[in-house]
Amino acid sequence: MSGLRKAFKLARRPAPRETLVRLEAANILETLPIALIVVNGQDIISAVNYAGEEFFGASRSLLLQSSLADLLPADHPVFLMTERARTGEMTVAEHDLSLEGPRLARRGCAVLAAPVQDHPGYVLLTFQDESAARTMDQQISARNAARSITGMAAILAHEVKNPLSGIRGAAQLLELNAPPQDRELAVLIRDEADRIRAMVERMETFGEKRLERQAVNIHRVLEHVRRLAGSGFAARIKFTEHYDPSLPHVLGDRDQLIQVLLNLVKNAAEAILGADRQDGEIQLTTGFQHGVRLSAATGRSRPNLPIFVAVRDNGPGIPEDIKRHLFEPFVSTKATGSGLGLALVAKVVADHGGLIDVDSRPGRTEFRIHLPVYEDPEEGVN
Repeated sequence: MSGLRKAFKLARRPAPRETLVRLEAANILETLPIALIVVNGQDIISAVNYAGEEFFGASRSLLLQSSLADLLPADHPVFLMTERARTGEMTVAEHDLSLEGPRLARRGCAVLAAPVQDHPGYVLLTFQDESAARTMDQQISARNAARSITGMAAILAHEVKNPLSGIRGAAQLLELNAPPQDRELAVLIRDEADRIRAMVERMETFGEKRLERQAVNIHRVLEHVRRLAGSGFAARIKFTEHYDPSLPHVLGDRDQLIQVLLNLVKNAAEAILGADRQDGEIQLTTGFQHGVRLSAATGRSRPNLPIFVAVRDNGPGIPEDIKRHLFEPFVSTKATGSGLGLALVAKVVADHGGLIDVDSRPGRTEFRIHLPVYEDPEEGVN
C-alpha cells in the first residue's frame, strides 16, 4: 500500500465500493501536477505524490524518511501554517513564499495547509511554484506585442526606409555645401536618419522566420558565443563555465540560439562595464531544471526534463520597476537602448517552445532559458 493510501484510509474497513472510490482518489492524488505531501503530528512526512518528488528534487523513499525540518529552516512560515491547520482544524494558504533549504531554492510559491479528516494531527501540504506561471504569462503578452511589431516593421520598411534614404542623401549634400554654422544641423539630420533606419532594421528581425529545428549541442553554441564576446565587446571581462557534460542535445535552431545567447551576454557585459566593475564576471551554466515541464505529463511516465542555460553577471542588477516589463518591446534599462533586444529574445525562446526567466538583485543578475530536449525519432523503433 502506498504512502498516500495509508494517509487517507479510514480507520474502519471500507465496503468494496468505497475501496474502489478510495483507490481512484489515491490515483488522482498521485497524478496531480501539484506537489503534495502529508505530515504527521511530529511533522514527519507520511505521504508524497510524484509531483512532490519533482518539486523537492528527491525520491519518495528519501522523502518518507525525512521531516519537514529537513526541507525547510525551523523559522519558516510553513511550520506556523502547519500548526494552525493542525490545531485550528482550518485550511491556511499563503502566496509568494520563498522556499529555501538544503534540497530546494524556489521563490514565488503558493502553499496550502489543510487538516486530514479522521486523522488527528495529520496535515496535507500543497506547493505550487507560481513564478514560472507568471513568467510565462508575461512572455505570452510580450510575444503578442512582438508579433504586432512584425506587422509594424513591414509597414515601416516599405513606407519609411525609402524616404529616409532620400532625407539622408539630401543631408549629405547640404553638409558639403552648407556654411559652417549650418553644417552641424545637416550632420544632425543625417545621424537621426541613420538612427531611425537602424531601429527599423532591428524591428524587421521580428519577422516570422521559419525555425530550422534540429539536434543542437548547446555547449558548442555557448563556446561560439563566448569566443565572439571575448574577442570583442567583452574582451576585459572574465568568463567562467559550469557545464553539465552529460546533457543531451536540445531541439532548436542553432543560428537563432546563438543570437539569443549573444544578446544576453552582450547585455551582461554592458551592465558590468556600465558599473565600471574591475572584477566583472559572466558565468555560463547548463544543466537540468527538475520539475519544469512545457506540457502536462500523462499518467506516471517521466517526461524529458528540459535543459536550462543560464547567463549570470555580477553587474548592478535590474531595477524593480523595470523587471516586470523586461521582455516587453521598447523597455530598456539603458539610456540609449531601443528596448527590442530582450523582446526579441523572449520571442525566439517562445518560438522554440521554451521559457526564459530572470532573477536579479544588486550584484547578481541571471537569465535562465529552458529548452526542450531533442528526441531522436528513430529511438524505440525496432
